[in-house]
Amino acid sequence: MRATLEVCVDTLEGVETCVEGGADRIELCSALPLGGLTPSYGLMRAAAGCGVPAYAMIRPRQGDFCFSEHEIALMADDIAAARDAGLAGVVLGAATADGVLDERTLAALCEASAGMGRTLHRVIDTVEDWLAAIETAVALGFERILTSGGALTVLEGKDTLAAMKTHADARIEIMAGSGVSTENVETIARSTGIRSFHASCSEALAADDRLARFGFTSPVERRTSARRIREMKAVLQRISRPKET
Repeated sequence: MRATLEVCVDTLEGVETCVEGGADRIELCSALPLGGLTPSYGLMRAAAGCGVPAYAMIRPRQGDFCFSEHEIALMADDIAAARDAGLAGVVLGAATADGVLDERTLAALCEASAGMGRTLHRVIDTVEDWLAAIETAVALGFERILTSGGALTVLEGKDTLAAMKTHADARIEIMAGSGVSTENVETIARSTGIRSFHASCSEALAADDRLARFGFTSPVERRTSARRIREMKAVLQRISRPKET
């Protein structure tokens, strides 16, 4: 199975860099330092025409994944905007205060996004029973689940990632994300059997002190790197080759 790379971006420059670097898919967001929020309609439209499949994060605010009825309605409208913009899919997640996936909310959002691709995001890393969460995602028709294996990073969660991959079998794709790099992606792939990866492929840049002083930017900015995407893709291509006998 060919190993694939999804890159998360929150700017038009990031979209263009994904095209240049050869990313397989884009997770389109705003506010990546907050874990990713819903992108603007303008950015959705720009990404839809870039030639790389793009999925919009549908998350109306930072914080937990317990959404009010008004927020759910807002998310449905954002899904409609993603559809209207021509995006390939959406990235969804919702949980209850009891630490389980909110099946009712997710069912409503899946209905709103019928005909589009759907990824369940890292809300799964916040729930108590990932086995049950995988079954819910399968039943609702998600294509894939983005997860770190319930840990801060994929390296810490690799044992759970392997178990999730085994449990999911061919029913749903498990995509590893959080701390994926060219240095560790082969280790994760070999130890878990996972062939789908999510990363920022970004580099730290010194921010403009004048802008940071007024709160217009953070002290350290990160920018998507075409070089890092190409390096990651090169490793994934090596992983995808059949073993010599």
